[in-house]
This record gives sequence, structure tokens and C-alpha cells, in this order.
Amino acid sequence: MNTRVNAVLAAKDDALLKDAWRAGLNLGAPTLLGIAAWGMVVGVAMVKSGLTVAQAGAMTLFVFAGSAQLASLPLLAAQAPVWVIFATALVVNLRFVIFSVLLAPHFSHLPWRQRFGLGYVAGDITVGLFLQRYPHETPDPAKLPFLKGLIYPNWLAWQIGSFIGIVLGAVVPAEWGLGFAGTLAILCVTVPLILSRAALCGVLVAGAVAVLAYGLPYKLGLLVAVVVGMVSAMAVEELTEKWTKRHV
Repeated sequence: MNTRVNAVLAAKDDALLKDAWRAGLNLGAPTLLGIAAWGMVVGVAMVKSGLTVAQAGAMTLFVFAGSAQLASLPLLAAQAPVWVIFATALVVNLRFVIFSVLLAPHFSHLPWRQRFGLGYVAGDITVGLFLQRYPHETPDPAKLPFLKGLIYPNWLAWQIGSFIGIVLGAVVPAEWGLGFAGTLAILCVTVPLILSRAALCGVLVAGAVAVLAYGLPYKLGLLVAVVVGMVSAMAVEELTEKWTKRHV
């Protein structure tokens, strides 16, 4: 009798976990086409920047961070020192530290290897969607399958799009001008994010510094521009909050 009851309970638990996985998949499904398109653009940009098909494939598999990949491409093309490339990618990806801090309380009970794997596969959109569904840290066995339903299809869509882009970049003639795709992609991602004075200030300052610091050795201009732009945006946001509090 107990065995039968346990089997029924186990079946119900399994069904609930599968439902949570499908819920994550359904929530993230509308974003998959855009993720694949973004990956395809990055794939084309990697090959047109001088990487071989093998190098581009390895980069998209191991790095899995479109913004960092695009930021590193001009540095790779200019043969900048490795430490400059890594530092630039680190600065661009600092937001993932925040994502990790937000996710950590939900999955602190998992082994570190599993948390490491989840951190690698998680992305901007998937973390945002997860936190919308589970804003509180209350334990819930459905959280893990729900997150997996978000992040695994997202990762697969990115990889498929990236490898299609890599192949296209390798076979499409240079005369078609696909090498400009990376720059267009950055603009398409950046412009919609300029929603505040702080963001606008950060973009303008970073652009100005990038031009002024173009001649720095080791191609440090981009790294300096990113850091100064971030600091400027944070300073403007802080000043805006203080001004608002004083005048409310």
C-alpha cells in the first residue's frame, strides 16, 4: 500500500516538475527567434572580423555572451594584448555579477557544479523572466525546472543562430558588406536601452572618450571608454536621485 502511495506521489511530483519546465519554455518561446537572429549577426561579425570558422565556433560555445564577443572583435582584429581583451569582456559582462547575486538565493542549496552550469547557460532575458515569475526567495521545487525551461532553449537558439551566421560569414562574399553587421547589431541593442538621462550621458561620454583615447597604446581606448561611460552614468543617476528627493 505504501509503495503504491509513494509511486502516485512521485508521479504527481514528476508531473509538476514537467509542467514547470514547459511553463518556462512557453514563457521564453517568444524571445527565441530574436535570440537566434542576434546570434546569427554575431556569428557573421566574428568571421568577417578575421576569425576562422573553428575559432568563431569555439568562441560562441565557450564565451556565450554576444556583447562581450562583439566588444572583443575589434581588439582581436587590431591584435591587442590578451589582457586588454579579457579586461574589456569583463567590464562589458559585469552585469552578470548582478544576475548571479539575484539568482544565488534561489539555488544556494544546489551543488556548486550545478550552479556553475546554470550560471554559464543563463542570459539577460532568461534571468529577467525568471525573476518576474519568482521575485521572492521562498523555496519551491518548481524553480529549477522552470529556469531550465527558460535557459536551455535560449542557449540552443543562440548556438544555432551563431553557427548559421558563422557559415554565412564564411561563404558570403566580402563585397556584400556583412562585416558591418556587428556595428549595426551594437547600435540596435544600445539605442533602445537609452531610456534615461543617466544612460544617455553614459553613451555620450563613452563615445567621446573612445574617440579621444583612440591613440592609446595596447588599444586601451575602448576599455577606458567603457569604464568612464559606466562611471558617468552611475554618477548622473545618483545625482538625479538626490535632486529628486530634495524637490519632492
